[in-house]
Amino acid sequence: MTSMKIGIMGAGRIAATLADTMVKMPDVELVGIASRSLDKASEFASRFSIQKAYGSYEDLVKDPEIQLVYIATPHSEHCKNAKLCLEHGKHVLCEKSFAANHSQAEEMITLAKEKNLLITEAMWVRYMPMAQTIREVLASGIIGDAMTLTANLCYLVSQKPRLIQPELAGGALLDVGVYTINFASLVFGDEITDIQSSVIKTDTGVDAQNSITLSYPEGKMAILNSSLQVLSDRQGIIYGTKGFMVIENINNFESIKIYDTNRKLVKTYERPEQISGYEYQIEASTKAIEQGLLECPEMPHETTLKIMKVMDELRRQWGIKYPFEG
Repeated sequence: MTSMKIGIMGAGRIAATLADTMVKMPDVELVGIASRSLDKASEFASRFSIQKAYGSYEDLVKDPEIQLVYIATPHSEHCKNAKLCLEHGKHVLCEKSFAANHSQAEEMITLAKEKNLLITEAMWVRYMPMAQTIREVLASGIIGDAMTLTANLCYLVSQKPRLIQPELAGGALLDVGVYTINFASLVFGDEITDIQSSVIKTDTGVDAQNSITLSYPEGKMAILNSSLQVLSDRQGIIYGTKGFMVIENINNFESIKIYDTNRKLVKTYERPEQISGYEYQIEASTKAIEQGLLECPEMPHETTLKIMKVMDELRRQWGIKYPFEG
């Protein structure tokens, strides 16, 4: 099997973690890095011993050697960047949130299908072994019927320009809230019967923090919180009829603790050793491409689209529209 040749679009913090991960992976080769500044791309390339640095995204997609592009640009650019890759015959692994809205996401997926190329959302936790462990533990019935869950993800990041600028699709929802919604989706699926929410906005008009309540068939409910202004424990807790389970860090699953009806700890699952956690989505994309698939089973297009639709509805409730949405 030949190594999958990968390029990264965007040279920020996530791109650096990815690059550091990929150089430690045996079956992939990080060939190129593209930034809108050649100096920035060159500095990034030398830091991670990457062969090629491009001063534009167009130069990256024109490189015949690159097979798969990881898009690590702001949310507002994902659709445009993904379409550029697909038009040049590149498979795409696109950073979350997949797009700024459902309409863009649909456009990206439709074009990928037309071009017979893989496109998938880099919602890294969905690809982790611990995601499967959560499913298996729930299916075992150890906590009975899971009826309620809570999840929170809050960081002290309100000073980052990218996260508060409406023109870059900033706000807590698309950056961190998407993880809480994905956690609920992982546990309860995507058939939502009702969406209720509250929001506090920044001076720039995006969501600084939000609280979301999702209702599901059979009386199930998810209560989710995310914020750019405070620090949280990042826990996801699933409450069942025979006990409950606590997942440490819904943004990079660390452990699962199972408690019985007496609130006594009865079982613990620890995260397997990993490079960074980013390797699983790269491995899954590589495997899917080799199998001729147009989506990754771990993060199907249908799930990405349904979650984008939920986030569109939340922003509608909050009266938040990005400038480029017209």
